[in-house]
Amino acid sequence: MKLKTQKSTTHVKVGDLVQVISGREKGNTGKVTKILFKKKAIIVEGINLKTKHQKSRQEGEKGSIVKTEAAIHVSNVMLYSTQNNVRSRLGYKSNEDGTKVRYLIKTQETIK
Repeated sequence: MKLKTQKSTTHVKVGDLVQVISGREKGNTGKVTKILFKKKAIIVEGINLKTKHQKSRQEGEKGSIVKTEAAIHVSNVMLYSTQNNVRSRLGYKSNEDGTKVRYLIKTQETIK
């Protein structure tokens, strides 16, 4: 029996520049580093930092405080344009050669 891998789609992809639109980090921008499909969440570089206190593993080593990025729900971010400094919704259109392209609706700027 084969198990199906469930990958739902999101409006963001790894490497996209996004702006947080709600919550404690509202207004901050960063690049998407990881997508958690089951949680419908993403991890954004430098956003939603959580501190973790780590014990020393070896004798003579000091404990430390490590900051890591926590997940943000996908609905709390929008794609961001650095050229126009504006956030926008995502749209899809076809080029003349028939390839499907993602673009920002406000600025008509295509996304890689």
